[in-house]
Amino acid sequence: MAKVKNAGVQQILLHPDKETKAILEYLCQQSGKLYNNGLYFARQMLFKTGKILYGKFDLIYEPSVSKSMVAQSIPSTPMQQTLMSVAEAFKSFKGLRDLYFKGELHFKPRPPNYLKGSKLFKVTYPNSGGQKPVLIDGSLKFSLGLTVRRWFGVSEFYLPMPSNIELSTVKEFTILPKNGGFYLEMSYEIKKQKHDLDIRRALSIDLGTADNLAACVDNLGNSFLIDARAMKAMNQLWNKKVSTRKEGKSEGYWDKWLDRVTRSSHHQMRDGINKAAKIVIRHCLKYQIGTLVVGWNEGFKDSANLGRIENQKFVQMPLGKLKERLKQLCSLHDIRFVETEEAYTSQASFLDGDSLPKYGEKPDGWKASGKRIYRGLYRSSNGSIVNADLNASANILRKVARNLGLDLGLLGRRCLTTAARVRLWLNPMPSLSAESQSL
Repeated sequence: MAKVKNAGVQQILLHPDKETKAILEYLCQQSGKLYNNGLYFARQMLFKTGKILYGKFDLIYEPSVSKSMVAQSIPSTPMQQTLMSVAEAFKSFKGLRDLYFKGELHFKPRPPNYLKGSKLFKVTYPNSGGQKPVLIDGSLKFSLGLTVRRWFGVSEFYLPMPSNIELSTVKEFTILPKNGGFYLEMSYEIKKQKHDLDIRRALSIDLGTADNLAACVDNLGNSFLIDARAMKAMNQLWNKKVSTRKEGKSEGYWDKWLDRVTRSSHHQMRDGINKAAKIVIRHCLKYQIGTLVVGWNEGFKDSANLGRIENQKFVQMPLGKLKERLKQLCSLHDIRFVETEEAYTSQASFLDGDSLPKYGEKPDGWKASGKRIYRGLYRSSNGSIVNADLNASANILRKVARNLGLDLGLLGRRCLTTAARVRLWLNPMPSLSAESQSL
């Protein structure tokens, strides 16, 4: 799979005719079968010999996989990309396993598992080589290879090319089967943008708080909250629609109506994530902030126990996608991205300067000077009332201040008490830059 250092990604929902849809279903079905075949071989190699096949071409050079009938049933270039995806999955598994053996991961990772459900898998065409797509009258022509031509008498198919992207900048095209539909995803190169930024100016983010998608505090004395209530309401509405539709049906029931509702929900979540990330980056550029600090504990958000109703809203927020989108935009705008663990940042009092132990290293007798008194408020030892989420965000910044050489002298009670609340859909904001509008 092509790697692009600074990449924009745009997806378009396809509306293919009957013949093109049949071709897309065939390609994704065969790609899914090939992925499972490659996964089976790699898993057996791991279980029987202990060897992890994570090299880019390990499975491509394995004749029992790459020369199989399934592998020959799709064009050679997408076939190789599918097998590379298996190798990438095992490479990620190896990285997690190494962290586990070093004691830096609290759970034991499992080897990649087989595709379930429809078993459809993505089909990727790099924009290079003999089978790269060709632009003809505003449409992209994709080759199906000699085997498909001999079997079915079809040699190519066509998909629309968006007018806002230059073909020469696209690195790869990917056909994605999702929620009963097909998307065309284009990865294209973006030039890094240069700004006059100061890395000693930092913004910290506490993700996924009660009614906020992000609580943000910088060391210049500014703060703001990105509202999450609209996104949570969308989640609740989607859950209600799905549960109502499936009421009285079998456990695995699913239909086209549920696919449409799920697609709509995913589009809304994606739009919200992009808007939130751009709000954060716009603030950094406005105040020449060169460092972005994000508090994150692996698995911490998933294991939060906030009660049945709150857990439903809390865990389903796409916080990982927001973090990754922030990382992408930081790379694009040359902002230093720092990820740190956030243990005890919600319990400790920033105004009282409580110590901040690392996760699992809390000293005996450690006790916070203040405490949360309501869902969104925190009371310090002298009775000062501040926003609990902003208090946590300020503590996240304090965790890395010494190592990053940050001055927190301007951070005080005012910015932890009064903060602007930004609503993602109430007031449309101008786009930050010309990079991709999609994740």
